[in-house]
Amino acid sequence: MSETLSPLGVAFDLDGTLVDSAPGLAEAVDRALEDVGLPKAGVERVSTWIGNGADVMVERAVRWAEGDLSPAFCLSVRDKFDHYYAETAAAGSTLYPQVKETLHALAAAGIPLGLITNKPTPFVAPLLVSLGLDGLFSQVLGGDDVVQKKPHPAPLYLMLANLGLRASELVFVGDSRNDIQAAQAAGCQCVGMTYGYNYGEAIGLSKPDRVLERFADLLPTFGLPSLKDQEA
Repeated sequence: MSETLSPLGVAFDLDGTLVDSAPGLAEAVDRALEDVGLPKAGVERVSTWIGNGADVMVERAVRWAEGDLSPAFCLSVRDKFDHYYAETAAAGSTLYPQVKETLHALAAAGIPLGLITNKPTPFVAPLLVSLGLDGLFSQVLGGDDVVQKKPHPAPLYLMLANLGLRASELVFVGDSRNDIQAAQAAGCQCVGMTYGYNYGEAIGLSKPDRVLERFADLLPTFGLPSLKDQEA
């Protein structure tokens, strides 16, 4: 069995790691495409475009739909996406199993928690509130809070500075190669979750320090009692 990790802080990706947000994102993308006369993509296809921020997701959608790829047109579709996603984000997002319980157990153990997402910053706080996760994270970084998004290590560097930790003291948990590459570039250990959005490829191909199938498995991975043991 692998040795446990002993982080002094843990940071998490949002979409595909804590939250299944594909339905809400897909509905907003499809409404935006429909408004400009392009075909709807559907949730299964949109889920393969998640991970690099809204601008890239919208560009991927327009490219798939064989639309105008000019910056002006893509910006107009992005504006429409933002309008619709404000309506669909909460209803179209659900927590993965045992996320809330596991986060509370980590917080109760005195481990500072951070959130690093490429999602546009204005959408992050309202989504956390709607999911009942507000107040759990001591630091939250959205896609507009840094010049370079994941897989660039800049968000990890900023998180380390905000938490006052060395790279070796932070573990980053994500579902995508963007998350793993950002953590590796920053010198942080990382955990890859198998159930999220990773462009159709296995997260193990990115060689995270640990690969987990269930979010609650983070607790024994960090040397803490499992949820079942805590309930006993």
